[in-house]
Amino acid sequence: VSDCQDDPESEDEVYEVVDLTEYARRHQWWSRVFGNNSGPIAEKYSVATQLMMGGVSGWCAGYLFQRVGKIAATAVGGGFLLLQIANHSGYVQVDWKKVEKDVNKAKKHLKKKANKAAPELNTFIEEATDFIKRNIVLSSGFVGGFFLGLAS
Repeated sequence: VSDCQDDPESEDEVYEVVDLTEYARRHQWWSRVFGNNSGPIAEKYSVATQLMMGGVSGWCAGYLFQRVGKIAATAVGGGFLLLQIANHSGYVQVDWKKVEKDVNKAKKHLKKKANKAAPELNTFIEEATDFIKRNIVLSSGFVGGFFLGLAS
């Protein structure tokens, strides 16, 4: 007769159960970047570091915004130009009354949706304003960098 401790199959192994939602809530990516406390960034970094971080991230955002904006404007303008050329050449006949009716219907639908989304939007705006107030140096660096990115 063998002892229970000698038999490897009879040993009770202890497993730790990890709740992934709780783990993700406690270990978010910004916690690794900015630290665990959620206070203002001004308490963690010097003014020069905050300005540099805000300026670099703002410049990147402005540069991308400029490039994407140019591409979008070119696509919309080119599409409209092609539509007008096709219309004048007789390839396409546009029913402008129907277009106007559909646009008005879409406006009404968007107004209804905007009124329903207002509480969530107001909450987001309040949180963003609070973040900007707590981190004014970083925010001002971002705005300056954003305008530099648009200009380059």
